[in-house]
Amino acid sequence: MNTMPEIISHQARELTLAAIAEDFSTASDVSAALLPIPSKHVSSRVVPRQPGIIAGLTMGIEVVREFNTRLHDHLEFVPSQRYCDGAFVELNAEIAKLSGPLRAVLTAERTLLNFLCRMSGVATLTRKFVDRAKAANPTVNIYDTRKTIPGWRELDKYAVRCGGGCNHRFGLYDAVLLKDNHIAGIPPAELAKAISAMLCKITGQPKFVEVEVDTLEQLHAVLGVDGVNIILLDNFTLADMKTAVSMRDAAGARGRVELEASGGVTLETVADIASTGVDRIAVGAITHSAPALDIGLDL
Repeated sequence: MNTMPEIISHQARELTLAAIAEDFSTASDVSAALLPIPSKHVSSRVVPRQPGIIAGLTMGIEVVREFNTRLHDHLEFVPSQRYCDGAFVELNAEIAKLSGPLRAVLTAERTLLNFLCRMSGVATLTRKFVDRAKAANPTVNIYDTRKTIPGWRELDKYAVRCGGGCNHRFGLYDAVLLKDNHIAGIPPAELAKAISAMLCKITGQPKFVEVEVDTLEQLHAVLGVDGVNIILLDNFTLADMKTAVSMRDAAGARGRVELEASGGVTLETVADIASTGVDRIAVGAITHSAPALDIGLDL
């Protein structure tokens, strides 16, 4: 489970303000203003219309706090004590209550649900990948990528953790990843020397050093480079992944170098990839293609 205070940062608050500004523009809620008794106090249930993994309850609290500031009203968003981010929820389970004046509840509804639906969708899809991969290889881990909605990376990656996945680098600043374009044109015979020269330029302490390879020949060269923690196997066949694991182990690099599979991983292929013995599987789909979990508000 993930503790709720973890995700509220300055960036998350700014995202909340931007989302609210989209709805208000230069006016207020013209529909809610038409209600016969707009100040009537109501208590509504926030419920999933389908089972899944919940994520974003903290953002719900933050969204409601900002709406209260904007509307000069008193809304209250209270997550259920039965569930927290990362929990599996059944259809129609009450995950929270939203209470307050009817006009304010209806005004805040969609923005609140947008955060919950998006983040829970990412968490739910991640859990599906994790479950299928670990059924084939209990030691393998599912990792996200930088293929996130612009501005949403912190929330997308938080949702991945809620689903049982792991975070790759957060940006270009915290880890070294030499991709195919970084080493394009370097012959395999010269690759180890070239990468070693690049790594000598590292300043600070990156989280890890990873090198992407396209062929087993490149893999052989990179296995001989000190300081490389992870080797990314880009679009390798299953047979070549198994060979790569054997090569890594034969070189005595197990425990020192992790192998990461990447490229077009789907729910249909992830178990077969996991069974090759790789340590990590990078899945862009868990953030760039996750369908929203259907969550609604019942008055």
